[in-house]
Amino acid sequence: MRRVHPEFAYQSRELADQIDGILGDPPDRKNYQNMLNALMSDYASGGGIDDLNMMAFALVDVIEFTDPKAVLAEAQDFEYGDAARVFAAAKCPDGVAAEMLAALEENHPDLGRQAIITAFLHKHPRLWDEDDTSLDQLHEGEEDEDEEEGVVSEEFAQMFDQEGEQ
Repeated sequence: MRRVHPEFAYQSRELADQIDGILGDPPDRKNYQNMLNALMSDYASGGGIDDLNMMAFALVDVIEFTDPKAVLAEAQDFEYGDAARVFAAAKCPDGVAAEMLAALEENHPDLGRQAIITAFLHKHPRLWDEDDTSLDQLHEGEEDEDEEEGVVSEEFAQMFDQEGEQ
């Protein structure tokens, strides 16, 4: 398991929620596919919305990874990374999907890098772990302070108990 940047973990969860929201309940695959086709077409033409989750959504079903270790290594830094390395580790089948990936690399290299990593993390949740920032984890390692303030512990009181010495 490899640790990833907390923002990538968050974006991966957001992508899952977005996919569930677009699919709906009950799942409407036709609506989902129409949305996916529209996004891929927009990004392939060089346009599209400058939004990480929209890019990741457009990529998630069509992207393949030739070097998963490189993508996972790049997931440790959200802001700064090697966009060329991430794009080299991913490919899409011919057609609109391949055009979209090439257009993202040309027009949105940094955001595209983040979208590819987000899509990867969504597709491979067992390869990574995120830092646990829950309150339980933050308190772990701290000394337990079961004693209330102002109350003298028995051990402390016995240190000054003169009757116990005799």
